[in-house]
Amino acid sequence: MTLILDAGAFVAVERRDRTVMALLKAELLAGRTPVTHGGVVGQVWRGGSGRQAPIAQLLDGVRVEPLDDGLGRRAGVLLKLTGGRDVIDAAVILLARDGDLVLTSDPGDLTTLAAEADIHLDLATV
Repeated sequence: MTLILDAGAFVAVERRDRTVMALLKAELLAGRTPVTHGGVVGQVWRGGSGRQAPIAQLLDGVRVEPLDDGLGRRAGVLLKLTGGRDVIDAAVILLARDGDLVLTSDPGDLTTLAAEADIHLDLATV
């Protein structure tokens, strides 16, 4: 299982949500690296200082995949199929594989995207 992080996971860490921080710590202690993509980082990164220090620290232990041409095109096709509009959410879903866990504040849209992509995953609302 891989832990996939949507922007909501980073916001929860910035707010020092104990449940999310404990889950992330458990993943890291188990030797598993959470994953996100550069578009999510762009949604949450505002310099990494002050209140954002926990986000900066979290990013040190996260694999950040590029939101490149290939992922962007696949996300666009997925959005066409679902009628969705959020390329960041679509790309988050396309990082996942069956059995992965996605931390998100937007489970509704992600559920629709995952179903269309035929990816069977768990969504945890943060």
